[in-house]
Amino acid sequence: MKVTWESGDAYELYMGRWSRLVAKPFLDWLNPAPGLRWLDVGCGTGPLSDIILNHYKPAELYAVDQSESFIKSAQMRLRQGIQLRVGEATALPVDDAAVDITVSGLLLNIPPDPDRVLREMVRVTADSGSVAAYVWDYAGSMEMLNYFWDAAVELNLMAEVMHEGKRFADCNKPVLRQLFSDAGLADIALTSFEITQEFPDFEQFWGPFQAGQGTAPTYLLQQPETDQAALRELLRERLPTASDGSIRLRARAWAIKGRVEKPLATPDDAAID
Repeated sequence: MKVTWESGDAYELYMGRWSRLVAKPFLDWLNPAPGLRWLDVGCGTGPLSDIILNHYKPAELYAVDQSESFIKSAQMRLRQGIQLRVGEATALPVDDAAVDITVSGLLLNIPPDPDRVLREMVRVTADSGSVAAYVWDYAGSMEMLNYFWDAAVELNLMAEVMHEGKRFADCNKPVLRQLFSDAGLADIALTSFEITQEFPDFEQFWGPFQAGQGTAPTYLLQQPETDQAALRELLRERLPTASDGSIRLRARAWAIKGRVEKPLATPDDAAID
């Protein structure tokens, strides 16, 4: 199944608003000094970059995403002062040691080779700079997705191969620590953040899934209409709905940071005449 990531507005309603809630405590935890050169890898519609611009006085801010549409959406949302670039996380369009701090939200679980992504993040970060990221605790507490996929699997066992709680079960502290350690990062630290999203009613919850942006919405729109309707009704029954019709869902994100240690450069051997 080819997952669609094209509409910035649809993504903002589906996942961007969740990411925005995590971005602030994540950056508070990093506690960076003002005047740094930043890179936001996999910036999406720009929730992380937005807070960096408005609260951390960056000397420079680069933001990279593979989706040209997302980059355009970020440009519309953010003021001037950010250098937005279309590019792959495995081949960042940024020079070596060009930034002091590289951050990424909700990305490391997506590429097939997260080691390569992290090596790229280290490459573009100056010696003694910082690399940091956060990902959802997919197998634990990301209720919006787990409610969706548990219901989808109950109706269609084939959906289990797409269940993000199972596909990304390695989004946990030991695996993240090992990933950063293998990349040569020092002073590694981890934490978690708990957030809550409230939907006024079921339609506000369900609507973003119909926009087709992301794994679960893409799966939904590829099903026959009768199957979509069955999934919708099963979710309506299962979701924790208050007496006023509102729905409150929790999510946990794991966050990790490390310091870059680059080997000292050695001069080339002198040429012998």
